[in-house]
Amino acid sequence: MALRRTHHLALLILALVLIAIPAIQNLADVPLSHDIRPGYGVTDVRWLSDYFPPLRDTPGDTPVYILEGEQPGGVFLLLGGTHANEIAGIMAATLVVERAVASQGTVIVIPHANNSAAKHNSGTYNANSPQWFELTSASGEVRSFRYGDRRTQPEDQQPDPSVFVHFPSGIEFAGDEARNLNRNHPGKADGTLTQQISYALFQLVESENVNVLVDMHESSLSSSLAHTLVCHPRALEVGAFAILDLEIGGISLKQEASRQEYYGLSHREFGDRTSALAFLIESPNPGQEAGELAPDVVSDPRAPLSDRVHLQLATVQAILSNHRLLEGERFSIAFSFPFDLDELIGADLGAFFR
Repeated sequence: MALRRTHHLALLILALVLIAIPAIQNLADVPLSHDIRPGYGVTDVRWLSDYFPPLRDTPGDTPVYILEGEQPGGVFLLLGGTHANEIAGIMAATLVVERAVASQGTVIVIPHANNSAAKHNSGTYNANSPQWFELTSASGEVRSFRYGDRRTQPEDQQPDPSVFVHFPSGIEFAGDEARNLNRNHPGKADGTLTQQISYALFQLVESENVNVLVDMHESSLSSSLAHTLVCHPRALEVGAFAILDLEIGGISLKQEASRQEYYGLSHREFGDRTSALAFLIESPNPGQEAGELAPDVVSDPRAPLSDRVHLQLATVQAILSNHRLLEGERFSIAFSFPFDLDELIGADLGAFFR
């Protein structure tokens, strides 16, 4: 009798294990969640998979926040987290979601464009870069945010090819660039997870009739890309006037035009394949400096995170302001914060979040 009970118990344990295995596997496919607290300006929350259903319940799905202004106008898409270790763009997008209110047009914000890349950092640029960073709110609450990776996580998209062939141009890249969202545009409906994320973004831009798109990035402190505004050729005039306005305010940016050979990059492909004016902003990130023994991605005095977020958001506002001047009130897009953006300079960034 005891032997039979032992046998039944063993079968029960085995059955529970077999039931649990699919649950664990399914859990790995659920999109990563983040500490983002939508504020009063958010009028709707969607998912990227709403624009491309095959992304649903995959690591590539991600929330899409809508801020609808009271006055009609244009449509703006703000992307953070194309590279999940370039955190100034992620935090700038998060700050828009938590504190901004749109007054005219529609503002669409995706803080984590490649949500798979946000899972963990593999030390692409610096083996000592962190997995998390913390900000302290005005009330003293410590909030934790992920410091992700440049590429889609290998467990979500394997194996890397020996050579990545960009679709549809046929241009060849190193194999691991198959997981770099900013080499995969315009994507492919039946492609890899990274290609499907890109394809979904293009579906969003088309279906929402986006007029202006800004993709926020970071580079190392010593990179020539730092403090650069990259503009699609159709967006050069708006970008040039934006840079002049920023210069008056004490921000110096270089302007670079998207070149024809920049296949797969957001500023080139969105500008070529949609009606949106496409831009890419680069701020300097100490976490991308090779050889730093303990990079401080928040408080390094050479490039504090609060200053980098200020750079990103001030550039966005200058772009939208000059877009209105050049394109007309019909396409105007405006949003604001309950504080002056210059207050971010040298400040404790956490105090500005919810």
